[in-house]
Amino acid sequence: MVEPQHDPQLDEYRASIDNIDAALVHLLAERFKITKAVGRYKAGADLPAADPAREEIQIARLRQLAEESGLDPVFTEKFLRFVVAEVIHHHQRISEGEPL
Repeated sequence: MVEPQHDPQLDEYRASIDNIDAALVHLLAERFKITKAVGRYKAGADLPAADPAREEIQIARLRQLAEESGLDPVFTEKFLRFVVAEVIHHHQRISEGEPL
């Protein structure tokens, strides 16, 4: 088996990607801490887990931000819908008394 050649430029790109990935994980963790607090609040206030009107406003806002940032808005929407679905799942579990 031939070992890949060391490529300093590729290593630099990959190090940047690794740092960005770590930041994304930390940001998602922080986001979920806050959304779990929202879930506890909603459960205590007897509010529904999902808020479709808010979700659509957020999707439109983030699609616009994606376009302004040169990011594919379709990808952005798919990613946001994935995150929101997980948040709603957490809110449902909280309202049913499950610990998170």
